[in-house]
Amino acid sequence: MSSTSGSQVTGIIESLSGLEEDLDSLDARLVEMKRRLAAKAQAEIDTLTAKVREMASREAEAIIEDARKKAEDEAAKIVQEGEGKLKDIQSKIDTGLDDAVKHVVASVLKA
Repeated sequence: MSSTSGSQVTGIIESLSGLEEDLDSLDARLVEMKRRLAAKAQAEIDTLTAKVREMASREAEAIIEDARKKAEDEAAKIVQEGEGKLKDIQSKIDTGLDDAVKHVVASVLKA
């Protein structure tokens, strides 16, 4: 019986040794899978970050373009109003100029 139980013990030890090797192999594969997963996650993060930056840049450009157009429209409106007021002032000057010249001439002649 001693040789049978020794044989069984040897078999159990060999089985345990094989299981230990399998566990070590699984552990190594798990470490490699974690490394690959982390690398893939980082690559995905980098890709998404680039996409978000690109989208943000396009949105910022659209906002800036809209603001520029509004500013140009407002400036054109202000210029147009200014030209209208200038014409009105010029018209008033032209209308009053004849009267002013007549008044000055009359004042000079009286003196």
